[in-house]
Amino acid sequence: MENRSQWGTRAGFILAAVGSAIGLGNIWRFPAVAYESGGGAFFIPYLFALLTAGIPILIMEFTMGHKYRGSAPLTFSKMNKKAEFVGWWAVLVAFVISTYYSVIIAWAISYSFFSFNLSWGEDTEGFLFGDYLHLADVPGQVGGLVPGVFIPLIVVWIIVLGILFRGVKKGIEVANRIFIPLLVLVFLVIVIRAVTLPGAAEGLNAFFTPDFSRILEPDVWIAAYGQIFFSLSIAFAIMITYSSYLPKKSDITNNAFIVGFGNSGFELLAGIGVFGVLGFMAASSGVGVDEVVAGGVGLAFVVFPAIINELPAFNGLFGVLFFVSLTLAGITSLVSITEAYVSALVDKFKITRTKAVLFGGGLAAVISLLFASRGGLHFLDVVDYFINQFGVAMIGLVEVVLIAWILRKSNVLKSHANSVSDIRLGSWWTICLTIVTPIIMGYMMLGLFKQNLLREFDTATGNYEGYANTFVLFGGWTVAIAALVIGIVFSLTKWKSNELSEYTEHEKEAK
Repeated sequence: MENRSQWGTRAGFILAAVGSAIGLGNIWRFPAVAYESGGGAFFIPYLFALLTAGIPILIMEFTMGHKYRGSAPLTFSKMNKKAEFVGWWAVLVAFVISTYYSVIIAWAISYSFFSFNLSWGEDTEGFLFGDYLHLADVPGQVGGLVPGVFIPLIVVWIIVLGILFRGVKKGIEVANRIFIPLLVLVFLVIVIRAVTLPGAAEGLNAFFTPDFSRILEPDVWIAAYGQIFFSLSIAFAIMITYSSYLPKKSDITNNAFIVGFGNSGFELLAGIGVFGVLGFMAASSGVGVDEVVAGGVGLAFVVFPAIINELPAFNGLFGVLFFVSLTLAGITSLVSITEAYVSALVDKFKITRTKAVLFGGGLAAVISLLFASRGGLHFLDVVDYFINQFGVAMIGLVEVVLIAWILRKSNVLKSHANSVSDIRLGSWWTICLTIVTPIIMGYMMLGLFKQNLLREFDTATGNYEGYANTFVLFGGWTVAIAALVIGIVFSLTKWKSNELSEYTEHEKEAK
């Protein structure tokens, strides 16, 4: 009955899982979050969050995929037919994220070429929003396609779908064996250059100096859990899918620790590189480091080009390396995100992998054109916020509560993981999964709903980023809710493959 694709080696799986976890957020989100949440002191709640939520949920998802041998929808359906919608919900969220994540990678490709002659000029902000994106004045306006984004976007999808066409072992595994070592090598060069710049020490001091007065603030702990959660690719349907391709004899717990710490190690490396460069910028401008700290799109495509302009030597090369690192990190993550729904389509509808890649990936590529329009950045901003906060975070909470409290599968999963792993799971894993994570994530979700429903939705200018009610409703809430609704619809359709019925019969015989 076992005819599922498999990884060629354990290293191939680990590199693919690390490649999924290491994405754009590691480079442009973590350094700013750490700095704003107490600097060096932030590493205490961050490490606590990694050990009590990140790695335990990673172990849970690895075990689910390995035990039930399926994509997220198939895995949840094997656990309980009524739970299948959770798998589809996660798959739909991954689909939405792939449509705009691909566009950010396209920006990074463009900026890799802009770096050769510093095409962005002195006004890096004006260049990004005006000369490059031709950003529409009013959020919600689509405008025409932007050729400078459209062309590299096509390249991104050709690369990603080309990798997926070749399958798990010859496509995803081979790509990650090339891209992840290359990414680490490129980023090491960036870090070495960054820490040798004048003023880098000031930046690193700002990053690492602990502010222990912040350690008791709830927001700091929420930020730590949020960072761990969003950076490890959990609740995206990805890790369940990837682990379903593992051979039956695979060390699950050990793999989860390696992936978890590997991801965090890269985040720390990114923090050193980013703050070394920010320290140089602060020293060059004669201001404090706190005045140049930024995160997200602003850090990557506005602040960094401005810094690159001021570098004393080889600034074009430094720019190329930085934006190539963004491209590599983005592509390995996009491959995993897209694989989550490709695998689900293959399992549910019993179609060939080629058809699933063409249909799922092709549809995502077409929708991504919306984000390559003049209004693309506004759509990207609002969709990203709502699909992450009310998609990924919500699924994570539902997933943990469902497995630990409703289906009561934690002991079943623990027994399976212990049967194949060197590091045995004890009561710490059960306590983290059944108590710590649900409480922390439940508190996070209550805060988010309160912020967005009660405070921000009462006036036309009170929404996220001050966007109008209509734009937030259709660009944010509707997209997040649609992922759940369409997921439920998919779960109600009949399975074309007989794998689920064969598994059910096998379970009955076993009992």
